[in-house]
Amino acid sequence: MKTLSLITFFCLSSILVIAQQDSTKKATITVASLFNSDVSYYGQATSDKMPYVLVNATLRFPIGLYLSAGSFKLLNYGSGLSETDLGVGIDHDFNEHFNIGLAFTRSFFPANSPLLQASNENNFNLSGTYSWLSMKTSLNADYAFGEQRDIFLSLTNSKEISLGSLFNDKNSVYIEPALEVVAGTRYFYETYKISKVKREKSKGKGPLSPESSGSPAINSSAVESSNFNLLSYNFKLPLSFSRAGYVAEISYQLSVLGAKAAPGLKQQQSFFGLAFYYQF
Repeated sequence: MKTLSLITFFCLSSILVIAQQDSTKKATITVASLFNSDVSYYGQATSDKMPYVLVNATLRFPIGLYLSAGSFKLLNYGSGLSETDLGVGIDHDFNEHFNIGLAFTRSFFPANSPLLQASNENNFNLSGTYSWLSMKTSLNADYAFGEQRDIFLSLTNSKEISLGSLFNDKNSVYIEPALEVVAGTRYFYETYKISKVKREKSKGKGPLSPESSGSPAINSSAVESSNFNLLSYNFKLPLSFSRAGYVAEISYQLSVLGAKAAPGLKQQQSFFGLAFYYQF
């Protein structure tokens, strides 16, 4: 999610479930740990499978201001951390139905990172959420920049469905199916292609292609990358178990790319995740 960062947005919805219980009374700290079967950048994934684990901590103040820090490690690439990030944001509830948020995240990637988002180290996010008829509609606008500059717009509709309790009334079980549509530019993909060629060359897999030197091949494709097109359709189905200050979650996501998606990305991909959130 989504980036405020990719890590923080993925965690934020579940963090809010337990944060909202007493966030108006005191500052809270929420820690999160997560495993996922692959990295998703706005529903897009490379042909290389990249499972990862992450940790994240968020300090939230009663006025709606929050600070976050996180990192994640690809399980099949490199020996060090694959990304770390620092974020700051603020949320405001206008009433029980409407909420807006503004956030900034700075991410740090190692050299020759295999991640799609590695060229966009900074991200500004503006979000709005409206609850209606037991449904929730969210609109997110992201300006991601660094070596490249991209704009993303995502619209999500979701509905929380209670499945009752487990063992006693304090243990709630629920699902929140969501359908998300993402549109945006694709300058980030140009940098990803160049980095991939360089990594392959360093492994002795062939000479640099014309793409890696800023040739007309890159320049011509940059015109297409500047177009604001549909990037992906994402169906998300998290199953959550909540008790007092913690939430445990099993999640599934199906992503299908738009008709003008970059040719090197998977047209359809499934993601599986396990997560645990605890609030102090």
